[in-house]
Amino acid sequence: MTLRLILMRHAKSGWDDPLLGDHDRPLSTRGILSAHALARWLGQTGIRPDHVLCSTALRTRETLALLDLEQSVEFLADLYLAGEDTLMDIIQAQHSGTLLIVAHNPGIAQLASLLVQSRPSHAGFNDYPTGATSVIEFPVFSWGQVGFGTGRLIDFVLPRDLIEKTAP
Repeated sequence: MTLRLILMRHAKSGWDDPLLGDHDRPLSTRGILSAHALARWLGQTGIRPDHVLCSTALRTRETLALLDLEQSVEFLADLYLAGEDTLMDIIQAQHSGTLLIVAHNPGIAQLASLLVQSRPSHAGFNDYPTGATSVIEFPVFSWGQVGFGTGRLIDFVLPRDLIEKTAP
């Protein structure tokens, strides 16, 4: 059996209101366009999660809403600014075949880097900018068997690359 993990950093958030706390920052206009581009990409590739785990931060919830997925979703406060060890613990407790996690840097970038056997040549993988998304497969039967360096990177995209491809 093969398990598939989709690691997505939230789309670009706004800093327009200095009174808002970090947890409550909404997506910017660019972030909304990026989330739509990611939704189109997911639809075109046929990559669909069986289950979604999403941080409770507003920007992650808005990113997820714009992906227009119909799968079951869990909003987890532990995903807000989680480090790679917390993220790994959460992943290893899962039971679905294809899992999507929408979370934050630096944890999501560090986890992606640690999970894959080899990194892509795309420069964006190293800093995992907003909207960065990796699809990683693991040749295991349960998420508890997933370990660092055991995943095969299937795809890596940035919203800006997707938007540039569709621009006239």
